[in-house]
Amino acid sequence: MPVVVVESPAKAKTINKYLGSDYTVLASYGHVRDLPRKDGSVDPEHDFDMLWEVPNDSRKHVAAIAEALKTDDELILATDPDREGEAISWHLKEALTKRRSIKKTTHVSRVTFNAITKAAVTEAMKNPREIDAPLVEAYLARRALDYLVGFNLSPVLWRKLPGARSAGRVQSVCLRLVVEREMEIEAFDAREYWQVRAQLVTPRGQEYEARLTVLGGKKLDRYDIPTQEAAELAVQAVTSRPLTVTSVEAKPATRNPSAPFMTSTMQQEASRKFGMGAKQCMSTAQRLYEAGHITYMRTDGIDMAPEAVTAARAAIEARYGKAYVPEKARIYKNKAKNAQEAHECIRPTEMTADVEKLQLRDADQRKLYDLIWKRTLACQMESARMERTTVEIGSEDAQVGLRATGQVITFDGFLKVYEEGRDDVEAGSEDDRRLPQVMQGEPAKLSGAASLPKGDAKVVKGADGSVVGQQSFTQPPPRYTEATLVKRMEELGIGRPSTYASVISTIQDRDYVRKDQNRLIPEDKGRIVTIFLQNFFKRYVEYDFTAALENQLDDVSAGDMDYKEVLNQFWRDFSAAISETSDLRITEVLDVLDEALAPQLYPARDDGTDPRVCPRCGAGQLHLKTSRSGGFVGCGNYPECTYTRPITGDGADDLLLGEDDGDQIWLKFGQYGPYLQRGEQVPGSKEKPRRSNLPMDRSKKPLPGWSPDEMTLEKAVTLLTLPREIGMHPEGGVIKAALGPWGPYIMHQLPDEEKPVYVNLKELQEVFETGMNLSVEMLAEKRANPGRGRRGAAKVLKEVGDHPDGGKIAVYDGKYGPYVKWEKVNATLPKDVEADALTMEQALKLIEEKTGQKGGKKAAAKKPTAKKTAAKKTTAKKAPAKKKAPAKKAEESED
Repeated sequence: MPVVVVESPAKAKTINKYLGSDYTVLASYGHVRDLPRKDGSVDPEHDFDMLWEVPNDSRKHVAAIAEALKTDDELILATDPDREGEAISWHLKEALTKRRSIKKTTHVSRVTFNAITKAAVTEAMKNPREIDAPLVEAYLARRALDYLVGFNLSPVLWRKLPGARSAGRVQSVCLRLVVEREMEIEAFDAREYWQVRAQLVTPRGQEYEARLTVLGGKKLDRYDIPTQEAAELAVQAVTSRPLTVTSVEAKPATRNPSAPFMTSTMQQEASRKFGMGAKQCMSTAQRLYEAGHITYMRTDGIDMAPEAVTAARAAIEARYGKAYVPEKARIYKNKAKNAQEAHECIRPTEMTADVEKLQLRDADQRKLYDLIWKRTLACQMESARMERTTVEIGSEDAQVGLRATGQVITFDGFLKVYEEGRDDVEAGSEDDRRLPQVMQGEPAKLSGAASLPKGDAKVVKGADGSVVGQQSFTQPPPRYTEATLVKRMEELGIGRPSTYASVISTIQDRDYVRKDQNRLIPEDKGRIVTIFLQNFFKRYVEYDFTAALENQLDDVSAGDMDYKEVLNQFWRDFSAAISETSDLRITEVLDVLDEALAPQLYPARDDGTDPRVCPRCGAGQLHLKTSRSGGFVGCGNYPECTYTRPITGDGADDLLLGEDDGDQIWLKFGQYGPYLQRGEQVPGSKEKPRRSNLPMDRSKKPLPGWSPDEMTLEKAVTLLTLPREIGMHPEGGVIKAALGPWGPYIMHQLPDEEKPVYVNLKELQEVFETGMNLSVEMLAEKRANPGRGRRGAAKVLKEVGDHPDGGKIAVYDGKYGPYVKWEKVNATLPKDVEADALTMEQALKLIEEKTGQKGGKKAAAKKPTAKKTAAKKTTAKKAPAKKKAPAKKAEESED
């Protein structure tokens, strides 16, 4: 039987269903080879020779494919239809050839399909081809570039910026976008302006709202009413004059549907409508694709296959009627230049199958599939037709003019199914309002009270409240969401569809950026890295340089450029920049960064004093410093003065809470956040004052009632008693209660123990109240069950159900977060999956990934035989003495 290889077991299962027993379908579980994570895996001195190895996790998968080839001489590589898929097929062929599983007689072919349906798979099997060499070379070029940047630039960061983890070719440019947007926001100077609105009524008693557009016979610009006094005069001008409708203009208009989804637009819309991150969106789309529900999800194409267009039009007519089907099919042209991605849009494989028909159990899959299905049908539907009306109102002396706008949808068209979301647009746009019947020449009388703005904006009102002046301020550019960041990267030509999710995840995983209420905010560490790169590696974080490099890689994938020529051009200048920077001292680097960041680090003070003078001691100069947590501003008189603050703005001033037992109790703000301190550091003394962090949850946010704003002298004194000695253990040693980064705990060490035993406490109050008897009992339980937390087994958060192979599946609350447990298999839940929302399908997938094979029961429960155990013990006895740990190797970056 021919051996067919795909990436994942889920995809293998679906394809096997279509091919039947005449084929052996196996999964490679992604890439089977990779560059070793050590220096020298790409050798620029020898024509960029690349050293590949099969990781331990992949060896068993390669061995399974090799075993299957022993009984058959045909190998069909059916990995995904893009650059990464082509690379996986190439790696498989190379790895199998190296181990002599592919012989001269073995027939190797490559097939691709854009959707996992019976028709698509069957048709692909009839049209095999060779591995696409230009696509593989484009992959090799990207992989080599990312390796060279990661393994040469990251060590420079470690030496010059303690705490910086790594830098990558595309991730550094992406980080720059987030940091520069934050700097724009901080430098933004809001400008005040006022708008005047009037509530009017027709002779038929119907009310509508109009906005002041003419004052004193002059057309108003945005800032022509700058103050409250000017707004009061404008309100008086409107209320003191009779108004008449001078014109009513109604124009027909149409709205056309958006193009079907490609990768970036799908990520943007999933973020707008559901708050899905790019990584979560792509993971969900991957599962839909592998199940055969949608076409391939990594694409920059918006073309739709002719048969899919026909099917969509038929589904629209059957479901909504002939009026919703345009006379001619809509054709969307692919605007992308690069040729290495799959070209058809993301669409359902079956146009008549809505989300209810598929009966998807996973909530994310249901939402995303419904979005894709509606967008696909909408793109082939009739345009929406509407009537836009503009009403002009004026005074007889032409000194005052107002305008009312609105629209009426006369035919909903594609809007019956779907409307695209918008980024950072205020709700309640004037164009969305519906106006009553208004006739030219009729009076427009003031009527009733105009609607007042929400929030704390100032207003001025006319005598009866019909005319309102509202204060507004210009707004800074909004912080990026994942959706708007993807959109901006796409506009600049940075990265490609397959890289967006991993790039945005990387800058968050490395603590360069955090996500708060779906907005991306740079951490201090991310700012420092960006400013460093802009000053010492400016060319490599420029938008046009990165975009130009992407275009060169596209030329490689199209067969128009040699990939080693691209590598040579890049390496020649990049290696020179690395050499120049490696000789710099840390103080030189900090001086440059200090100057570059000066506007943000030292903003002007209200009292006019020098912003670089330490506010605590009044003598030292403030300087930029670095630590493992990133950058911060500190006093140059350290250690005599210990003043520090974050690099973002002035930070908070230290607050004296009061005195206790002759000591001043302070709430201070350092580079690691707020903390409490008893007394002050004595100059010249090595003894530090007693300090305590504020109680935090695992997301590093203060617990309710313990934030800096809620801190009192009593609470502070209580916290400064920690660590608290509970008493002497009956077997020796003091039991202590303390507060750590993971919450409250008790600790104790017996005289014969190598290290202390820790027991977590559930509530903060327990750290102050737990007594000897309970402490001894909990410590005894922990010593008896060292793998358990407090009082035995971990807490069950959700019972998922029974595994197909038997045994219960449940979600537990672990020390490092929730995890799925089935027999001896523990699989951590992804950050974007809530414990109570976990489905059986998701749980089985996590277990399958953890065990490395379907039906993981045998794999999980399998124990080594006595013979193997003995062999291991023998090996252990002969093992050489431990060598000194090697120096830290550079962390390779991805796109």
